[in-house]
Order: sequence, then C-alpha cells, then structure tokens
Amino acid sequence: MSATPLSISAGRAPRRGFLSRLSILDGFRGRVRGQVLLLLCAMYFITYIDRVNIATTAPFIQKDLGLDNTELGLVFSAFAIPYAFFQIFGGYIGDRWGPKRVLALVGLIWAVSTMATGFATGLVSLFAARLLLGFGEGAAFPTATNAMAKWVPAEGRARAQGYVHAASRIGNAITPALVAVLIALYDWRLSFWVCGSVSLIWTLVWIVKYHNSPAKHPGITQEELSELTPDQLSDHRVPIPWGPLLKRILPVTFVDFCYGWSLWVFLSWIPSFFADRFGMNLKHFAFFTTIVLIAGVIGDAMGGILSDTLVKRTSQTIARRTNLVVGLVGAFVFVMPVLFLSNVWMVAISLALSFFFLELTNSVLWAIPMDVDPQHAGLGGGIMNTGFGIAGIISPLLFGVMLDAYGTWTMPFAVSAALPFVGAAVSLFINPRPLAQPAE
Repeated sequence: MSATPLSISAGRAPRRGFLSRLSILDGFRGRVRGQVLLLLCAMYFITYIDRVNIATTAPFIQKDLGLDNTELGLVFSAFAIPYAFFQIFGGYIGDRWGPKRVLALVGLIWAVSTMATGFATGLVSLFAARLLLGFGEGAAFPTATNAMAKWVPAEGRARAQGYVHAASRIGNAITPALVAVLIALYDWRLSFWVCGSVSLIWTLVWIVKYHNSPAKHPGITQEELSELTPDQLSDHRVPIPWGPLLKRILPVTFVDFCYGWSLWVFLSWIPSFFADRFGMNLKHFAFFTTIVLIAGVIGDAMGGILSDTLVKRTSQTIARRTNLVVGLVGAFVFVMPVLFLSNVWMVAISLALSFFFLELTNSVLWAIPMDVDPQHAGLGGGIMNTGFGIAGIISPLLFGVMLDAYGTWTMPFAVSAALPFVGAAVSLFINPRPLAQPAE
C-alpha cells in the first residue's frame, strides 16, 4: 500500500535540506488533518494532566487522607488496572464504532472521574475514582491512533504521534506549576475539579468538530483527498488478521512495557522524590519536576520527526528500530547517575536527559501499529499499549513497596533503570513493515 507525499506530489517537490524537512507544520498547514491533529493534541494534553496531577498533589493527599507510601503506590496503580485491560477492547470498539462516538463517550467518563477524585475522603473512594479514570482513558489513545491512521498519510505517522505525545508531555510539564497555583488558591481538590471541567469542554468540541471519514468532511479539498490512500477514504471493514497481527505487535508490547515502567516512575514518583530526598517545599519540587518533564516534550517531537526522516533516507525497519534502541539505551545511561549524585541540579539534569531519550521512543511505539496494519490501527495500538498499562499496574506499586522496605530511593531507581536496557535488546527484533511484506 503506497501513499502520496505529505505536501506536494512526487516529481514536483523541490529538494529540501534536513532542517527544512523538520518543519513542525510541514504536511499539516492549511489542511483539515491539521485541525484534526490539533484536536487530538488537546486531548493528549488534557488526559495527561488528568492522570498525573495526582503525582503533584500526592504529598498533600497523603497527609490529608493518612496514606503510607505503599497505599499511595496502590492509588497510583489503580488507574492502570482498567487502563491495561481495556486497551485491546477499547482499540477494537474504536475501529468498529469510529473515533467520534468512542472518544465522546470515554471523554465524558474521564471528565466525571477526574472531578470525583476531588471528592475522595479516603483510600477506598480515591482508589475507585482512579479506577474509573483508567477505564475512561483506556480506549482513548488506541482510538486516537485509529483517527490518525485515517487522516494522516503514511509518511507522517511517527511525526503525528510525536506531536500528540509532545502535547501530552507539555501537560506533564505544566501540571506541577498549575496544580501548585490551584492548591494555593484552595487546596488539592480544586485541581481535579478544574481539570475535569476542561475535559468536559473538550468532549463537546470533539463531538461538534470531528468527522470519522475524511471523504465526508465538508471542508476538505480534492488536493488533500488525493494525498490519502483508497483504504483511508473507504469505510469498508476487513476481517481482523489476529494471528499475523499478534505476531508483529507482541514484541512491541514487551518493549512498551519496558518503556512504560520507566515512564510511570517519572509521572508518579518524581515530585515525591524531590520533596523527600532534598527536603523541598511545593514551590521548589514543582519547579524541578517541571525541568525534568519538559525534556519529554522535546523528546517526543524530535522522535517522530527523526524517525520519519530516517524512513525516507533508509528504510522503515531501520528507522523504527534505531529510534527505539537509541532512546532506550540513552534512558538507561542517564538514569544511572541518579543513584550516585547528591547535587540537586545534577540529579535534575540527569533525570531530564534520561526522560528525553526515553521519549524518543514513544511516537515510534505508536506509529508501528499504524505501519503494520493501518485498517486495524486502533486494535494494534491497544495490543501494543497493553504493555504500558501492565507496567502502570506494577511499577508505581512496586516502587512504593521498595521505598517503604528499603527506606531509600536507590533500590527503586536501580530496578527501574534495568528495564529500558532490556527493551532496547528486544527492539532489534521488531518488524514494523506492513503485514503483506516480510522483514528486511
């Protein structure tokens, strides 16, 4: 299956330099798919604020509700339990019912559950609210991947995934400062009420603005339609190739588990790490957490751009594997100094570099299901992201258990450092080519 280049058809495109090809608007400016991508970027931004604001509020929730580190880790993991087990089914219904209906439904669920978190009175109610949030967000990213598979030409898959995940990391990065302001205005509960309200607004905009089929969008031009393949313009559903799809995606699922283990540590425990190890107050640990998380914004955007650029210069297999190996090895290398450093700035820089390299892999992990089977990209994305969900169940909880058991941050970080290295080794065996094509 072939696709026309993003901006101008082959034979008419002038030769451009490397930096020109890195333009973040290339292929999206002036097109309806740019509006679709903007809506999805807003969704990723909001959902990650909704899921990680609990990390910044954690020291206050812990004190207010009387939770120990193990109980707090259990609350962190609560989100991932339904999130993990709803990935495959969520991706399936996203493919079958279409992104418009599914994202509207789950958007309502995650908005209500976010607001409910602000009304928690103890471990049970807090745990239940986080469970509901995981259920609501479980189908979101696989279904969004289906939307991108319909609207984005093949040459822009990793870039599109890079942009939406960069938006999610912007959400990560601003959450500590945003939550700090809201806590100062009232208390930790206000952050959940505000974020839930914003989620409701996004859901309404999505219902009004999004169309499942590019061919049926009233504002699309013939030029933009010509840049999409017949499969992208068709509403015809083909049978799911379960065996071949699982064979291609399961190794990606394992790598996603290794990636997800580290990501959950960053999203769940970094604010508490700075607060506890360096005795910081809210203002200071929010500042250093933001420094670390902002590196992920750059990593996500660059990862998608570099991988799609490598596809043009080398091959799909080399491009996708290169990003995964370089990113995961870099994450391993730069997290190791945290075990030995005592200067807060050096620790923050080391964690930021580790997070940057970790996020080079994220857009590629999500692009591979689109590469392998675009017509079932939601299901493929759900199978892949099950690894992330399972990591989310185990990683925050085990991290908290080790923290209570050893009384030091060294052992939890040491265990977490090993997983990206293992994931890099498995990445060498991933085959991202379409199902009809063998590995290179």
